[in-house]
Amino acid sequence: MNDFSLEPLGKILVFIGLFLVVIGVIILFGSKIPYIGRLPGDIIIQRKNFTFYFPITTLILLNLLLLLISWLLRKL
Repeated sequence: MNDFSLEPLGKILVFIGLFLVVIGVIILFGSKIPYIGRLPGDIIIQRKNFTFYFPITTLILLNLLLLLISWLLRKL
């Protein structure tokens, strides 16, 4: 018979869909989460016609959170 399976593709599509939903929720409600983007260590440089924003501390915390979630999902 045919050993071709679409199951891995289905899992990838579900993961991508969940990822897009999480990004959408963050975009919708991100401004209502206190301190996100305004933590000590986040870099903001404002000039007359220019603003540079690099949320280094926020990125590190989000990276640790995603690492914890992926570790927990692997344990299941």
